[in-house]
Amino acid sequence: MPTSQDMTTEFDPGLLDALQHQVAVFARRAEQTRLGGTGQLRNSMDRAAYLLLNRLDQEGPMGVKALAAGMGIDSSTVTRQVAPLVDTGLVKRTSHPEDGRAVVLQLSPRGLARLEEVRSSRRQLMVEVTEGWTPDERESFCTLLTRFNTALSARQSAHTGGPATESAATAPPAPPAPPGTASTTESPADGTSESTQTS
Repeated sequence: MPTSQDMTTEFDPGLLDALQHQVAVFARRAEQTRLGGTGQLRNSMDRAAYLLLNRLDQEGPMGVKALAAGMGIDSSTVTRQVAPLVDTGLVKRTSHPEDGRAVVLQLSPRGLARLEEVRSSRRQLMVEVTEGWTPDERESFCTLLTRFNTALSARQSAHTGGPATESAATAPPAPPAPPGTASTTESPADGTSESTQTS
């Protein structure tokens, strides 16, 4: 069986070095800017809240365990991240339609409106960052980034033995973008815990 070293030598080392360097730079830039949109809504919602709201919008009402499994994080993390969203009225707790004893989380009308505002701001950021790109270039970049995120998710799952984090392939569809622009959503490969800011 070939070792990881054997597999690495099959590729151009210089290209691999350039790739890992650009990924590291992207991670730093993304952390610095938080890719949080433009204008007054810039960084008005953190990554954890954005991903949770996106998931509930896409999948509909679900319990904490199902939400945690879909995002590849533990239930205690979801409980901690959801609490401020419930307190601010963006998410509501309701009874399971088939089991009245069970409680499910549901995106509230206020939460959906808030999510759409943030999505719009973040789409505008993508328009500005990719200004000068052709539609084909945006599509190719999105396709490759989705593939990269999915591979990272699968690798994490294999190494931890836990569920794979939600990949970009499961991101909710965004509203149609104007001609010549790209509609995007936050990359969901990161299900890390962080404080929730919804103001």
